[in-house]
Amino acid sequence: MATRPLLFLDIDGVLNPVLPAAGFTAHEVLDFTVLLSDQHADWLRQLSQTYDLIWATTWEHDANRHIAPLLGMDALPVVEFTHYRPQPDDPKLPTIDLFAGRKWAPLLRFAAGRPFAWVDDVIPERLVRRCRWRRDRLLLPIDPAYGLTRAHVERLLARPPAPRRLAATRAWKRQPLSPRRLSLRRRGSGKASYAPRR
Repeated sequence: MATRPLLFLDIDGVLNPVLPAAGFTAHEVLDFTVLLSDQHADWLRQLSQTYDLIWATTWEHDANRHIAPLLGMDALPVVEFTHYRPQPDDPKLPTIDLFAGRKWAPLLRFAAGRPFAWVDDVIPERLVRRCRWRRDRLLLPIDPAYGLTRAHVERLLARPPAPRRLAATRAWKRQPLSPRRLSLRRRGSGKASYAPRR
């Protein structure tokens, strides 16, 4: 069975926009006003057919206690940021990106090599550019004014992240070529080298 990609979900600025369109309902949650949409709930259920949904928000476990029930969702796994301890092999970010990219190392650690998409209103542009050509990562910055839109959902569904082919390529390179695919080439130096016959 193919590995399903993860979808890391932020809340504020993604599911809780600053300037919501019609159809959002205000809820008082932990002394905050949170604006949520039934349409977002429908989209998340649709995305869950392709992705394993993961909370990647500073709400952390409060997302399951307070936000998920309002969206009619079951509890989701949570990436913990508050108690994350930096590791020696964490990716290094430029100083200018340290705040915007503070979630990056915990997300990579949680994903543990699985393909993933990340929707958030705070993603360093440098990371977006770096991941643009990777088939196993999809980073979608969200405009916090409007939050998650149908265009984002269509993008997530159109081409979900998939495992990289690198491991398979390396395994192929380790396999010796069969004698029938080898030809002996003698170079001017007198040394012989083997190369695939075309």
